[in-house]
Amino acid sequence: QGAVSELAYPVERYSTGGMEHLAWAPLWRALLSDLRRGAAPADIAARFHRSLACAVADLAIALCDANDVQSVVLAGGVFQNALLSQGVRERLEQHGIVVLTPSRFPAGDGAISLGQAVVAMARARPLQ
Repeated sequence: QGAVSELAYPVERYSTGGMEHLAWAPLWRALLSDLRRGAAPADIAARFHRSLACAVADLAIALCDANDVQSVVLAGGVFQNALLSQGVRERLEQHGIVVLTPSRFPAGDGAISLGQAVVAMARARPLQ
């Protein structure tokens, strides 16, 4: 589907076997091209972060739309990066998706482990 934003490097989305994927090769080719032409490191970094945020948010939006989901949880160590977290949040919220983030537990592996434990517990005890 090409570039996700004019200010971002291109990231392509594709499906195989019922799974959605992001292809990062176009991003790296464009980023390396910017390096070769002498673009400012700050500009490259800004475009890189914008690319990640747009690609992740756009994929989440597509999955939410396809599955009638109205909220997304942003957790994991990658969302401790303020630029990425803010960029994804803004794009999701512009689409009307409620964004939830950890507040009582760490955003990194600790929260993911806790989430896995909650899912396992829920599966072990059927709803009554």
